[in-house]
Amino acid sequence: MFIQTESTPNPATLKFLPGQAVLSGGAADFPNEAAAAVSPLARRIFATGSVTGVFLGADFVTVTKSGEVEWPHIKPGILGAIMEHFQSGEPAIEGAEGAVGHAQHDGPDQEIVNQIKELLDTRVRPAVAQDGGDITFHGFDRGVVYLHMQGACAGCPSSTMTLKMGIENLLRHYIPEVTEVRPVGV
Repeated sequence: MFIQTESTPNPATLKFLPGQAVLSGGAADFPNEAAAAVSPLARRIFATGSVTGVFLGADFVTVTKSGEVEWPHIKPGILGAIMEHFQSGEPAIEGAEGAVGHAQHDGPDQEIVNQIKELLDTRVRPAVAQDGGDITFHGFDRGVVYLHMQGACAGCPSSTMTLKMGIENLLRHYIPEVTEVRPVGV
C-alpha cells in the first residue's frame, strides 16, 4: 500500500491519500481524541501522539498536529497507523458514516438557504476538499451566513481570506439577500 501525502494551506495540517475509499459517503470531523471514539481509524491516528484533529473524507484523511512538533517526527507513525487500519479490514467509522453535513434550517428564508447550500455543494465544497477540508452551512440570520470550517480549513491562516474574498463574494453575487459570511465553532 502506498499512501501519498499533500501539504495544505494550513501548515499544521497534512492530507493523506491512501489510494482507496476512506468513507463511502459524506465526511467526518474529529476535533479531539474523545470525539474519535466511534472511529477505529481516527483512534489509531490519535494514538500516535501530537495529533490534535482528524478529518475523514471520501478518499483522504486530514491530520492536524500540535504546534510544538514537526511533521518529519510524527508523519511516519501516522502513515503506519493508516496502513495498519486498512490492513485490519475495520471500517473507518463504526455505525453510520458521513456524519458531517449542512445544518437543517426551517423558516421564511428556506428558499435562500436552499440556494446557499446548492452553491456550497457545487462550487465551494469540492474546491475545499482538494485542500483537505470541508465547509458546511450552519445558519442564516438577517443576511449573515454562518459556516462551519472543518479539517484543514479549521485554524488555517488563509481561512479568513477564503471566507471573505471567496465564499462571501460568490454568495453575494448569486444571492442578493446575503450581506456577510462568518465562521462558527462547534
